[in-house]
Order: sequence, then C-alpha cells, then structure tokens
Amino acid sequence: MTPVCPFVKASRPDDSTPKKSGENSVKHQADSDSKCPFSKKEASDSASSSPKCPFGYDQNSFKIGPFSCVICQALLFESSKCVPCAHIFCKACISRFKDCPLCGADIEKIEPDTNLQGLVDRFIEGHARIRRSVSSNQGEETKESGQVEYEDVSLERGSFLVQHAMRAFRAQNLESAKSRLSICAEDIRSQIEKAGDTAELCSQLGAVLGMLGDCCRGMGDANSAVAYFEESVEFLSKLPKDDKEITHTLSVSLNKIGDLKYYDGNLQAARSYYLQSLNVRRDVIKHNSTVPTQVLDVAVSLAKVADVDRNLGDEKLATDGFQEAIDMLESLTLDSEASGLEQRRQSVLEFLKSQVSEKQEQAETQVEATA
Repeated sequence: MTPVCPFVKASRPDDSTPKKSGENSVKHQADSDSKCPFSKKEASDSASSSPKCPFGYDQNSFKIGPFSCVICQALLFESSKCVPCAHIFCKACISRFKDCPLCGADIEKIEPDTNLQGLVDRFIEGHARIRRSVSSNQGEETKESGQVEYEDVSLERGSFLVQHAMRAFRAQNLESAKSRLSICAEDIRSQIEKAGDTAELCSQLGAVLGMLGDCCRGMGDANSAVAYFEESVEFLSKLPKDDKEITHTLSVSLNKIGDLKYYDGNLQAARSYYLQSLNVRRDVIKHNSTVPTQVLDVAVSLAKVADVDRNLGDEKLATDGFQEAIDMLESLTLDSEASGLEQRRQSVLEFLKSQVSEKQEQAETQVEATA
C-alpha cells in the first residue's frame, strides 16, 4: 500500500461552498496535490546506508507490523485486548465492534494491555535513535577503532510519525493521530531551537500544527483547534509568499479559524479571518491569474465573506461579493480534461447564483405584498 502523507491536500480538507446562510454552516472540500513537508529532507551523504528497522517500520516501507492495529493500520494507541480471544487493537478502534474483526468471537470485555503499549511507546521513542554511519569509508575506519559517528535522522522520524498519524486520522482514531503529531511537533520545535526559523522547519511545523487543529476540531475541542490553527498561521506567515503551496495552506488555516468562529456565532471574527484568507488568495492570483485552482479559491473566499456580510445585515456588500465571484467563475476557462475542477466550478457557481436569485425573489415578493 502506498502511504499518503496527511499534508497532501486530500488529507487536509479545504473550504468549499458555504451552505445557505440559514443553515449557518460552511462545507469543506478536499484538495489533491500537495507534497509532504518532510520530503525535502535528502540523504546528506550518498555513501550512507539507510537505517533498517527489524519490524519493517522504515521510512519507505510502511507495512503492517507487530505493533500495528489491523483496523486503523497505524501503530497501536491505548492497546486493548479482547476477551476471550486476546486479539489486540487500539482502544478507539475496537470500541466500535461487538465481535472481534479478526476471528469473529463475541467480545465479552475489553482490557488495556499496558505492557504492549509500553513496548510501542518505547519503540516510537527509539525510532528517533536509529543511527547510520556518516559514510562507508569512515565506517570502516571507525569499526577498527571501535568508535562510530552517526548522523541525525529526527526528520525521518517526523515523516514516520506523520504517516501513522494520517492512518489513524483517516480511521477516525483522532486521539492516536493527535498523540503522534504532538511528538512530531515537539521534534520540529527542538530543531527550530537549534537551527532557527528556517523556511523548511517553519513549513513543516505549520503543516503539523494545522493537522493538530484538524484533530481537535474532529474531537469537538474548538478552542484548542483555533489555537493550533493560529499557531500554524504564525509560522506559515514567516515564509515567502511566492510559494503557492505555502500560501494555499496559510489561506486554508485562516478559513478554518473563520469557520470555527462562524459556528460559534462570532460573525465579526469570522469575517476578519475570511477576509485575511481572501487577501492572501488575491495576492496569489495577481501572479497566477490563469491558474484555475487559484481562481476557484478566490471565488470560494468571496462566497464566505459575502455569506457573513448577509448574516450581518449588509445585503448590498453581500450581493456585490456573490456577483464578483460569479463573474470570475463564468469567465474561467478550463481544459476538457479538468473534469474535477469543472465539477467544482459548477457546484460553487450554482450556490452563488442561488444566493443572488433567492434575495431577488424575496425582494419581488415584498414589493407585491406592499402593492
């Protein structure tokens, strides 16, 4: 199975078309083509040999191993044993079942397996301690002297943890995902303390913090989600704005904060964050006006801001925003092969037109009633 990094856009839901204002909600739509923030890490010496894990948990071979839960396919978290069959899974995963997924036996009760979980936790901690010799020549020399020099592979542990966090996230084992990502964030913070706010580390930490925000939001902890998203924005804002991937992630984090404020009824705060996201996307489109995805992003942001304006009672501003988004999408030309983008364009356009026509119908009805 080819692993999918949680920082590909398909794993971090982007914003989509808001629902009708009366429903007081904004949907999120998946993205599709981002890169893992840890993929920039290359071997510093071509002569170095990759560290090998005896359980098969190497960076490029994420297979199911003895410390894995077969339900979420990630490393065990809160290891729990089924009674009487004794099969072991993550607590959150097995709690959804009445029969053992492996053997079909009735589950009479579930017991924690603290000994196995201790092994898993020590394995995760030890994974950062896997070392390799800096070069083959030096390795031969140091072998004779009994001393070996090692290179740091902490970022490889970051990639390893991210992969397993995403597996848990997709299986709705959010506590497991959050735990793994928290360790990853701590690793990156320690790197920042040593190396400073480099673009690579800020990008990685911003992505991890955004994913932690997604976990908290899924767990219903809106305050913690906002805190993680805001910190993500803080680190991503330090990066050059000419990187489309970074600016997209930044705008998504701003929109997610806006969504949480919107759901909480704080419309002014929601509008502030939506507007910041819109401004980020407008700046990008100045240099990428022919990129369809950028145009779609701006149209979605316009819809979000307009939806809040309508709820705040500023109908003229809302209508102008909806109409600007409509004009952008109607003038957008897509290739015949971009069926996915065309479907999204039509979906957003349909919503925008419904918002404008709905208000026009309401106005006509009021005129008829007064007549």
